[in-house]
Amino acid sequence: MEVLRSIEELGREVWERLAPADDPMWSWGVFRALERSRVGPDGYAYLVVRQGDEVTAVLPLCLFGELRLDQVVGPRERRLLAPVRRLLPRLLRVPMLFCGHLLGQGHVLAAGGALDEGSGRLLVAAALDFARRERLGTVVFKDFAPAGLDPLRGALREAGFFLVPSLPDTELPLGEASFEEYLAALPAKPRRNARRNLRTFQARPELRIEVLDEFGHLLPQLLALYRQVMDRADQRLDVLDASFLAAVESGAGLDRRLVVCFEGTRPVAFLLCLFAGSGAVGARIGLDYRLAHAARLYHNVHYAAIRLAMAAGCGRIRFAQTAYRPKVELGCRLVEQWHAMTHVRPLPRAVLRHLLPRALGAALADALGPHAPAPPAPAPERHEMRSRHATR
Repeated sequence: MEVLRSIEELGREVWERLAPADDPMWSWGVFRALERSRVGPDGYAYLVVRQGDEVTAVLPLCLFGELRLDQVVGPRERRLLAPVRRLLPRLLRVPMLFCGHLLGQGHVLAAGGALDEGSGRLLVAAALDFARRERLGTVVFKDFAPAGLDPLRGALREAGFFLVPSLPDTELPLGEASFEEYLAALPAKPRRNARRNLRTFQARPELRIEVLDEFGHLLPQLLALYRQVMDRADQRLDVLDASFLAAVESGAGLDRRLVVCFEGTRPVAFLLCLFAGSGAVGARIGLDYRLAHAARLYHNVHYAAIRLAMAAGCGRIRFAQTAYRPKVELGCRLVEQWHAMTHVRPLPRAVLRHLLPRALGAALADALGPHAPAPPAPAPERHEMRSRHATR
């Protein structure tokens, strides 16, 4: 086991051998862009398992010296915390270590895609040791699918971790041969709404959508649109900056395109799209709310992304963990995800076990709303970790 402080130390060839081939968020270029930007974490690291000279597993880490809790809970919890933020702001700033991916679904990268339990135990122990050395009390394996947690469950349970549901991803399967076939396959009401959204946009001749490979000259305008979205966001764990978008635009190790809606020469909406193998991601969006609703900008940049993914031969496209109502109407399914959490000290760990499942469960229910079902409950063996600690 060793700790590396940059993806450059690991090497692109090793990374691409281990990373999921069809998940664009795990492209070399995304992690390289994160390291070159200031999007939230104070630093990055990588836990690396070697067998002889060969790297067999990698777990990325994000270090937050002072994560603002009121920025990562739902709006109801933020209102409850407002008096604390005014009177004792330092109380809401928590040292935290995230294991997995800041921007996407959590994975442990492993040779052949399968992590053995011995390596899983090494990684869990190393994550806790690293957190203690860096004085980061709370440790989170962030946004893992149930299958991704399976090789880690025994080690996580023994180390005092507990499970809480996280916001699901949204994924649209792309089985149709064309966009028209995709529309025709939608249920009646979503299909009518989609055609209405398209007509509304087409009725505004001053608006047009372009797909760009180079967009560095637009970065100030794009960031202004992105900030409009983030100003309205319920949760803000990460906030992309110009250096991140510039690193993505440079394209090193990354297949990316930008869907941009222009009003004349001025961008009024964008959706950053990433591609890898049979997978695509609509990663981040920006909107001018002056006309976003009236012109159906949100829907139309997503339609353009779906067309792009189909043209690239992708079997699916994923979108972000918000705005579930329109994404379910697009035909997306919800992808179940979980956090495994603990604290390196017993008393804070007990407090977290008592408070966080309830708070994050409420935030999840608020985010999903009445228009989308909650993720399915885990199977009994997967639920064991949480129920065991709940009775202590």
